[in-house]
Parts: sequence; structure tokens; C-alpha cells
Amino acid sequence: MARRTRAEMQEHNRARVLAAARQEFAERGFRDAKIDVIAEAAELTRGAVYSNFPGKRALFFAVLADLSERAPASSPAEAATVRAALGAFARARLARLPLVAEVDGVDRLGADLVSEVLADERTREPYAQLTELAAVLLGLALEGLEPGARRVRVARAALTALHGAGQLAVVAPGFADPFDLTAVCAQLADLDLDDTWAPPHLPYAAKARPDDVPWAPPAATDALRGAPADLAADGVVTVLGLHRAAAVEEAVRAAPRGAAVTAVLVSSEPAELLPLARLVIAELCRDLRAAVPVAAWPRLQVVVDPTGAVAAAAGERAVSDGTEAAVRVAGGRVVARADGRGACHSVATGAAP
Repeated sequence: MARRTRAEMQEHNRARVLAAARQEFAERGFRDAKIDVIAEAAELTRGAVYSNFPGKRALFFAVLADLSERAPASSPAEAATVRAALGAFARARLARLPLVAEVDGVDRLGADLVSEVLADERTREPYAQLTELAAVLLGLALEGLEPGARRVRVARAALTALHGAGQLAVVAPGFADPFDLTAVCAQLADLDLDDTWAPPHLPYAAKARPDDVPWAPPAATDALRGAPADLAADGVVTVLGLHRAAAVEEAVRAAPRGAAVTAVLVSSEPAELLPLARLVIAELCRDLRAAVPVAAWPRLQVVVDPTGAVAAAAGERAVSDGTEAAVRVAGGRVVARADGRGACHSVATGAAP
């Protein structure tokens, strides 16, 4: 049998650590889980565990992200209205909580997620922005069913109600009635929340400047669809740190109809924080597939970039959680770019489909 390459061995060891950690976290919870026990179960050293994950929390986030991404796909959505889609989204989310049925491994392990997010400022702000990004993605999908009005506020209200139900399910299983909650979320479609979009008003907003260099991005995966990302298409590619993740809406709203928009998520702590991004996106898409036909989803891709390779191709070699940059791509070349607050909007404004 051929010997594994170094990369194959690293991936093999990483999978063993994830499997052992899932079992340990499920049995003991995050607080009482022990890295030594995980290492022993994976038949590796403690040092080998830390060579793959910088700490226990990073490993915990990676386990949750891996489980969510591997979860069985929902049945294709058939909803044709915002009201029906919100109801279907709520049913899919609530079906995984203790108030409806026995929870699966993902949700039992996820009971410790919020407390770990709250434990550190480094995770609170990224999680807040990722939650806002989830509302933007859900809102844009709802707009695909009934174009004409912004639906991000409705999406935010639905996610707020469902998040609250999820927290209550941990401390008071059976308190919330899933049928009532589904009806509440569906009826949000009929509320007038005065949801309008206005471009950002920043006194020192980044200005797009012309450029002319080849565009040669590496292969990447669209986290929304779980398929290879089409980074060669003409449009806008944004590079966003996790403190600026929701700014992609500025590019989507400003770009001409038909222009592709890609959000490339980066972080100064990719090993710990980008699994959190993968988790939030995977959980959203799991329920979105049951609520909105993929054909109605926005022409938006989300790429999680742990190595920074896609960001580097866009000219951003030193990234942080505060990064906001964007490039306009046309004919296989970068023709414009901007860096700083407002970069997404300024580059997208001049993007050609």
C-alpha cells in the first residue's frame, strides 16, 4: 500500500482528532472535555492535537462546523411566497430543537456554543457580524421570491425569534410551541418594518481607483451552495474580515443587475474564528434549502478563506478581522479596487455585468 503524503497524513490526523473531540464534547460538554482524553482517543499526542488546532475552543468550533456541513441536506423547497418561505424556514430550524424531538449530535453539542461565544470579546463581535450576514443572506433569498422590497429586517426578526427559541430549548425544553413559533415567523412577512436601503454615508469612504492586472484566483468553495465557486465571472470580489462580514450587502445592492458578487471571509485568527463562520453559514443554508428554492437565491457567493490565498490573489496579503477591500473583475483582469470602509460600495457602483 502506498504511503500517505505529508498533506494526506495531516488531513487523516485532523479527521481523527475531530472524531475523538466530537465524542468527548458530546459526553462531557465543552467545559469538562479534556484535550488529553481527545488525544488518547485519536491515538495521537497532545502536541499533535495542538498542531492541528490552536486550542480547545478552536477545536470545539471546528467540530460544530464539520457536523453542520456534513448534515443531511433538507428536501428541496417549494415555497413561492415570503410568508410560506418564513414558515418553512422556521419549521426546519425548530425541528432540530428539544421542543420538537430528540436533538441530534449537532444540536446537543451546540448547547455550549453561546456561552463560549460570550466568554471572549474576540468571538462576540465576529459572531454578531456573522449573525447579521445570515440575516442579509436570508433577506436576499426572500427578495428573490417577491422582488421589490428589502427583506433583511424581516429576516432579522425571524432569526431573533428562532434564536430565542433555541436558547429556551436548552434551559426549558417544551416551553415554546413549535406551531405557534412557525405561525409567528410566517406572519412577519405581513409586517411593515419600513425596511429600506440607503448607501453608506461615510465622510472618508474608500474610493475606487483604476487598475489593470491579471485576475488568477485559486480554486475555492462557495459555502452557500457547497460547490466550487466561480471566481472567474465578471463582477465584484470583496475581502471581508469578520468584523465587516455584513458589508457585502453594500456590494450586492450597488452592483448592476447580473453582476456576480463574492464575499471572501478572512480573519487574523483563522484557525479559531473561521470555523465559527463556517458553522453560521452551514446552519443557515441547511434551513434555507428547505425554505427557498435555490433558483431564487441571490447571485452571491461566500468563500471562507482560511489560508488567505483568495485574498492574496485580490492583492490583500495582510488581512485582519477589520479588513474591507474589493476588486472589480472584467475579462479575467482586475480593473478597479478599493480598500477601507465603503470599499464594497464604491467598487460595486461601477461594476459592469
